[in-house]
This record gives sequence, C-alpha cells and structure tokens, in this order.
Amino acid sequence: MRALISRCTAALAALAFVAQPAFAQSILRDAETEALLKDISRPLIVAAGLDPRNVDIVLVNDSSVNAFVAGGQAVYIHSGLINEASSAEEVQGVIAHELGHITGGHVISDGGSKAATGVSILSLLLGAAAAAAGAGEAAMGVVMAGQQVALGKYLSFTRGQEEAADAAGAQYLSKAGLSGRGSIAFFQKLRGMETRHGFTRTAESEFYSTHPMTGDRIATLTDTYQRDPAWSKPSDPEIEARFLRTKAKLFGYLAEPKSALQVYPESDNSVAAHYARAYAFHKQAFLDKAMAETDALLSKAPSDPYFLELKGQILLEAGKPADALAPLRRATELSGNQPLIATTFGHALVASEMPANLPEAETVLKNAVSRDRENPFAWYQLGVVYGQRGDMARARLASAEQQVMQLQYAAAEQSAVSAEAALPAGSPDWLRAQDIAMQARAAIERQRKRR
Repeated sequence: MRALISRCTAALAALAFVAQPAFAQSILRDAETEALLKDISRPLIVAAGLDPRNVDIVLVNDSSVNAFVAGGQAVYIHSGLINEASSAEEVQGVIAHELGHITGGHVISDGGSKAATGVSILSLLLGAAAAAAGAGEAAMGVVMAGQQVALGKYLSFTRGQEEAADAAGAQYLSKAGLSGRGSIAFFQKLRGMETRHGFTRTAESEFYSTHPMTGDRIATLTDTYQRDPAWSKPSDPEIEARFLRTKAKLFGYLAEPKSALQVYPESDNSVAAHYARAYAFHKQAFLDKAMAETDALLSKAPSDPYFLELKGQILLEAGKPADALAPLRRATELSGNQPLIATTFGHALVASEMPANLPEAETVLKNAVSRDRENPFAWYQLGVVYGQRGDMARARLASAEQQVMQLQYAAAEQSAVSAEAALPAGSPDWLRAQDIAMQARAAIERQRKRR
C-alpha cells in the first residue's frame, strides 16, 4: 500500500510522512486510515451543520495524546491519540469536541501560519496544570517532551470556549445518534494519565486554569450523555473492527519492531496482529516473514484492496517492482482508483524500468493527481514519466507542483518559469506554470519580510 503517503518524496513508500514547518510535525496519509476517519466523522460533521466534502480529518505523526483545530475546517489528530484510544467511539468523541471548536470559531491567527489552537487533550492539560500551580520547570518538561504546540496559545483558550466545545460535541453526538460513552471513556483515560504523571490540581490552579478540570468535564458530560437516547446504543461492530486493524497498522509502522512484536506476538492470529507484524518484519527487512503475514491476511480476504496494497508495497520496497504490479493493479481496481493506492501502482510501473509500462504509468498517475492534487509523490513520479518520454516542459511543471507543496519555493519558481517558457502559450499547463511561479514568489516575499 502507499499508505501514509508523504507530502514530500517518500522514503518508505508504504507509510511515509512529510514535515510541516507550521506544525513542526509530520502529516501521515494512508488510504485505509483516511477512509475510516472519513466514515466515523461524517455523521458528526453533518450534525454540526458542515459539509463533509469541506472538512478534513488529518492524522499527525506525533506520539503524544492530542488533537487540535488550526484554522479552516480541519481537525488534526495525533497518532498517539489513536494508539491510546480503545475504540472508534472514543475517537468520535474527540472529533465531536474539536468540531465544536470549529463551529464556535475558536481559532486565533498566528501571522498566517496554522498554529495549533483548541487543544483539549492530555498533553497540554498537564502543562497548563503545572504552570498554573507554579511548577514552571515541570510544565516546560511536559511541553518539551514531544509537544509541538505553544503553551501560550493553549492558555489563550478560555474555560468558556472549552465548555462550549464540550456542549457542542455532545449535541453533535446526539444528533448523529452516537453514544457519548466513548467521550466519557476517553476523558477518564486522560484523568488517569494526569494522575500517573503526578499532576494534581489545587483549588488555586483550578481557578487559574483556562480549561475546565477533567473530573468536572466527566461529571458534566456523563449527566448529559446518560440522558441521551443514544447512550445505550452499541457501536457499529464493522467500524470497530476497522478501527482495530487501522490502529494496529499505524502501530506496526510507527513503533519499533520489537515493541510491535511484543504487543502483537506471533501467537496472535487476529487481522490486527498480522497487519502490525507485517510492518514490523518489513522494517527489519525480513521479506519472507513479512510476506507470510500478508498472505495470512489475504487468505482471510483475497479481495481486500488494502491487503493487496500491502503485499504490493512490500514487494516494491524489497526491490521487486515487477512482482508488485499484479497485487497493486488489483488493489487500484478494487479501490476505485483510490489516489494514494494508484500512486503506489504508478510508482511500481515506473520502478519496473520497462518502457512499455510508461503509458500506463502516465495514465494512472495523471488520474491520481486529478483526484488528489496535494500528492507530491505522485507529481514526482509523473515528472519521472514525462522526463523518460522526453517531455521536459511537463516534467518541469510536475516538479514545480511537487516543490511548491514541499515549501521549496525557490526551486518551485525556477521549475515553473522553465516550464512556462517551453509550454504552448495560453494552454492550461502554461497557465498553471504561471500560477505556481506567482505563488512561489509571494511565499518567498513573505519569508523575506518575516526575516
């Protein structure tokens, strides 16, 4: 699979990431994970009066337990939150709360950057509690130990805004017919984590903290949720099964192989365990073991596009692109040409180094970028195809598309100008090259002024 595809050139094509300077973090992209997040958030987004087509649920590569909004209609969820959650219901509770921040307009400006605000999960709750109690060094330790969001911006959120987001989240869960059990369960986890980290809240610190106390939130929300008709409604078993395998996939990719194999030992024959071990063995370059885990998955579901994607991805990264073509072609077909999966297939076609595969690669990759333009690796591969076919103008244009998404503005401007000079004047590609050049120049000028 081209799971977790990077917004920059991928190192691991299966699960990749891209640095985002505005966050000092990485955004993870994966076809299966994005499909799950889209499905579990859709009813909540509709309940919030928003259009699901305009709201993004973005996965951030950060092991801390956190979620935030940062301007626009996007909810950012840390991978650490997925790892800590026990169910899709818990993640839905977090998403509902963050949607409350979006509809409440609880976002501040930071000179045009999308600085994280609206943080309501453990990491900065701890930092705020310590700071309010006068434990400055402890607060700094919490924030520096993996937190990427400034404590000052967190503290700018008022108690009223958090309470409003809680109330809105409860309303959205109710309107969507979803139980608030997950929301309560996750807050209880946060309270337990606070205790384990040794942060206690005195009356004074509670008064000065801008966030409501976790215990108070649990009490208030429990009363609200238990009166809701959906309180006893069971969670969708299919959604929960998808959550467990997605959680295992992320853990297998992000954790050290030793840890993944401890959490998912070889005695565990669940789908989730096979998924996690496939990544763990792949990261250790144990091709036979990785393929055995993948084949175990396919024996359970031969037509699962994500299992086929995984098999093709492992073969591709093991230097066997020709062997990867069949499973990736099938995965692309079964997924309805899902752009991230199609990009992996296009990559395999290019990596096969067979000229006869270039026309198919061009078709597949052009389709991928037409459906997901913010896919720099697809643009990179498309540029390779154009270059090998001698179309240097479009190769430079594809490079400009890739570079501007990687924030390489000087290189993007140069590539776009070169493409514009060689493309037919007035053509759509010529106009696009002009747009990229202007975008890059404007970004360079903003950077110059900030310095």
